[in-house]
Amino acid sequence: MYSQQQVTGTGVNNTTQNGGHPGDTPAPKVEPDAPNGKVELRKKVTLLRGISIIIGTIIGAGIFISPKGILKNSGSVGMSLVVWIACGVLSLFGALSYAELGTSIQKSGGHYTYILEAFGPQMAFIRLWADLIAIRPAGLAVISLAFGQYILEPIFMPCGVPEIAIKLATSIGITSVMYLNSMSTSWTNRIQIFLTFSKLLAIAIIIVPGLYMLFKGETKNFENAFEVSNIKLTGLPLAFYSGMYAYAGWFYLNFVTEEVENPEKTVPLAICISMAIVTFCYVLTNVAYYTVMSAEELLASQAVAVTFAGKMMGNFSVAVPVFVALSCFGSMNGCLFAFSRMFFVASREGHLPEVLSMIHVRRHTPLAAVLVLYPMTVFQLFVGDIYSLLNFMSFLRWLFIGVAVLGLIYMRYTRPDMPRPFKVPLFIPAIFSFTCFFMVFLSLYSDPVNTGIGFAISLTGIPAYYVFIVFDRRPKWLQDDITIILEVIPAEH
Repeated sequence: MYSQQQVTGTGVNNTTQNGGHPGDTPAPKVEPDAPNGKVELRKKVTLLRGISIIIGTIIGAGIFISPKGILKNSGSVGMSLVVWIACGVLSLFGALSYAELGTSIQKSGGHYTYILEAFGPQMAFIRLWADLIAIRPAGLAVISLAFGQYILEPIFMPCGVPEIAIKLATSIGITSVMYLNSMSTSWTNRIQIFLTFSKLLAIAIIIVPGLYMLFKGETKNFENAFEVSNIKLTGLPLAFYSGMYAYAGWFYLNFVTEEVENPEKTVPLAICISMAIVTFCYVLTNVAYYTVMSAEELLASQAVAVTFAGKMMGNFSVAVPVFVALSCFGSMNGCLFAFSRMFFVASREGHLPEVLSMIHVRRHTPLAAVLVLYPMTVFQLFVGDIYSLLNFMSFLRWLFIGVAVLGLIYMRYTRPDMPRPFKVPLFIPAIFSFTCFFMVFLSLYSDPVNTGIGFAISLTGIPAYYVFIVFDRRPKWLQDDITIILEVIPAEH
């Protein structure tokens, strides 16, 4: 495994930094399509693979298990469908904004890279710090726990699944995803395509019989769908909050921009096609649910898709947990593929240890950046209160996405000559960034304690930035003087 900056086709050690000479060490085997003989991440993400990354990451377990937060807070069937559509449109606005950012700043890293380009290293490092110490390991652990729960459920039915069995199955799932991402980018993408089609098949199995019943005249649950007395205006912001979380994931292709073939065309196309498919699937899935179940039944169900399958297909409900597990595995795979590229880019920028920007010579995968999350995820899986941690940190996602999209507007004025192959009207990023900041305000209002703790955790990134980044870049003589002073002070006491 060698650093991308150091490996060339003439030999590993023949750099000016280490005093090597051409031919000192045999050159690593370099594939013919590597530009200038460098070992680097390859452009293997096609349009289909890009679509599979976005759809496969957005559609998780939620649409199959508990899509009831929107119904509960909107107050009526009709209004909940309006919220699903509106959240799809707002997410499309965010996705289009990221399409402009991804085509004008053709670097991997997603939010981190765009904040770095617009607002500088300190703000970008705070985002990176929150991701590294809490958000990404906790998020991956939660998705993995859902995988462990549902992959074992058919085996233990009708009994509950023992907690230790869930954690062991979860550990196996995390390990297999890590191994897959470490070994091959091509196979990671192929598996992602397969899992994405599995998710869409599962959704089709719900939509087709639901719409069949609807066309047969099963419309009683849609009567008085917009009854004014049931609509909760005070709950609508929370309904939108739930909806935006259901669509979250449209930004993951931007984490791997450097590996996308022809990004100027592929990134916008993949984002638009994916958001259209996801919005279509989400709305029709909810229509199918409402056709078969009343609002009261849906709110009372612990696993909506299982209840739906039990009513429509009898014993087929046993297969639903398997589809949910495959859906979770796809989300795990897509998330890890994206996160590792963010850590890879952060290392390249000097914000993380250099080892994380190294690429496997033969496999062309950022092996260290993939594996860095493994110990933290497994640690949180077995010892931490993951759900509390996610409550602390989840609102930060929207804060930093809002900041990144605000950076798009900011750079329109500060860097007007930047090439922009894909450009959106300014009202699109303006509306979306306002939506993000509104959701952050809503978090502060509805849960000030947890949100305050989340802010405090993220603000530890400020001293960390000065300790690990600024101090490290000071002149050597100044670092030596400070070290001597720190050694002398205890001696005087």
